[in-house]
Amino acid sequence: MTKRRVFITGATGFAGRHLLALLSPVENIVSGTAYPQPPRPEEKNIFPLDLRAERDVFDAVRQAGPQWVFHLAAVSNVGFSWAHKRETLETNVMGTFHLFEALKKFAPEARVLFVSSSDIYGFSPGVGAAEPTAFSEDDPFHLASPYALSKYEGELMAGFYSRFEGLDIVIVRPFPHTGPGQSADFVCSDWARQVIRMERGFQDPVIRVGNLEVQRDFTDVRDIVRAYILLLQKGKKGEVYNVCSGRGVALREILEILLSSSSRAVRVEKDPEKQRKVDIPSLVGDNRKIKTEAGWEPQVPLQKTLAELVDYWRIRP
Repeated sequence: MTKRRVFITGATGFAGRHLLALLSPVENIVSGTAYPQPPRPEEKNIFPLDLRAERDVFDAVRQAGPQWVFHLAAVSNVGFSWAHKRETLETNVMGTFHLFEALKKFAPEARVLFVSSSDIYGFSPGVGAAEPTAFSEDDPFHLASPYALSKYEGELMAGFYSRFEGLDIVIVRPFPHTGPGQSADFVCSDWARQVIRMERGFQDPVIRVGNLEVQRDFTDVRDIVRAYILLLQKGKKGEVYNVCSGRGVALREILEILLSSSSRAVRVEKDPEKQRKVDIPSLVGDNRKIKTEAGWEPQVPLQKTLAELVDYWRIRP
């Protein structure tokens, strides 16, 4: 059996490591990139690469000769994007341009997944309603952060290279996802880490929070990367697919679930420093398209995801 050559940008990121675990070495020869942290010693065929370095991107694609490409690498933290607009745009927009140009030259037949974000939807048309409207792939955009702007521009580029430059690109808009291995830069993982720190006596039993009333559509990261593979198998060239559970959950409910796993009584305090510059009240997705066209369904319940996230921090040093 001839193995498929797979190239993953951002292979050592949160979703990237779960994707690596899912791609069977029996069927795939996988290579990928890591930045800014170098790969672990056991992560073979993964090498440091800053997408802003055009020549390095060209060399990497030429050496990989990929048949499948998962473009995960990006500046992905919304707060960071406000403080570092230039780095966000250079990485997410120019880095994507470098990758597409390299693929056009060295792997024009490759099937490519461009990972966008649900953040491009911004403010829901149903805000203020009892049940905010779930976003479908055809809904208009309301860009509310430099990160969202960069992903919108990346989508425009993916559409251009798909229509006019001959690349076979599928666009995916994942909604918020969490699970074991997530950085504490993101809310669920930050809270889970604090729960464990309080258990160990490393911090006072106080957790400081921003707006707990916002609703988000959370999916387990392992369901997300399973969707990525299905979309390269079954997604249509140039099409956009939401990946989400279809159910909104208030951050207050997430916090309550995480705190229920703690052996200590914890006080919750509002912290103005935790407030986002622009806070989207509700971000819930419509997942009918990926269900119909790729046969994907989320499988991991949120309670299980959060329990395993706490367990992940429990075994960290």
